[in-house]
Amino acid sequence: MHQRTRIAALGTIATLAFALAGTAKAADQYPSHPITIVIPFSPGGDSDLAARNLTAHVSKYLGATMVPLNKAGANGAIGSQFAHDAAPDGYTLLLARVGSQAVLPALQKSLTYRWNDFTFLGLLELNPMACVVNAKSPYHKLSDLMAAIKAHPGKLNYSTSGPATVLNLAAQTLLSAAGLSKDAATQIPYKGGGDATTAVIAGQVDFSCANLTSLIGAIKGKQVRALVTTSPQRLRDLPDIPTAREVHYPQLESVNGWSALYGPPGLSKQVQKKWEQTLAELSKDKGWIQGEERLGSVPHVLPAKETHKYVADQYAFYLQLGKKLGLELK
Repeated sequence: MHQRTRIAALGTIATLAFALAGTAKAADQYPSHPITIVIPFSPGGDSDLAARNLTAHVSKYLGATMVPLNKAGANGAIGSQFAHDAAPDGYTLLLARVGSQAVLPALQKSLTYRWNDFTFLGLLELNPMACVVNAKSPYHKLSDLMAAIKAHPGKLNYSTSGPATVLNLAAQTLLSAAGLSKDAATQIPYKGGGDATTAVIAGQVDFSCANLTSLIGAIKGKQVRALVTTSPQRLRDLPDIPTAREVHYPQLESVNGWSALYGPPGLSKQVQKKWEQTLAELSKDKGWIQGEERLGSVPHVLPAKETHKYVADQYAFYLQLGKKLGLELK
């Protein structure tokens, strides 16, 4: 009886060892089949375009294809939670965005995940914002617009995609930097960033601050006039638009859209290493870089550790801004 027990125990150990060896081998061979990248917003938006530019160029370095999956809802929380809850095997990743990964965790206490409840793989890009007016507007410089707001508090209005979105927070940062109250200009919320831009084109609002990805067509088509960008340097495709620092509003530099690549918590070191190598290669890919620039984005690949610090700073910025403005999502 004792001998049979010993044999059974040895069999169990052998089975476990075989399973562990298989797991290690699978990790070493990662990726062996297509990877799903969850996009927590609708098709056609900034995050969708960023993800599709990524999937179009990354496979040559990764050794497998990436399949986009749009899973929108709740300001990005539904898709983010879906990716968070996925198996930590590297086959379901998240196209992380400032709204869903920094703004929501800072402003919504009931959110089911925290800003750092993921495996950080790397930052991909920055999406500078721009504050724009209608092409026929009398405001030709940011100073013109701010002078009008100061002279007529509460009279001018601006379009956003909601109170706790970067469109509103950018405008609020601008007002705060000018020493104005949050009601110095009136927010007009729309269903999305595209609708907010259309409102400026149609002359329904006086101005809007939005991601360049959704504005660049209207700027180049001379339907709107850009007064400032939040990029650290002037953009190659829009060399005539001054930066926030140039027009003495450096606070606006903190309000940028961005995309990063996250995995579920507990992602293996082997998978993390594979992505570190892959993103380093992608950062030099001319096709990906040109795709980013066409979208009005700035390629800005950072490794995992630096990405963690960048996002921590962003979370802290929006947490403080939310407290200052009295913004809290239920």
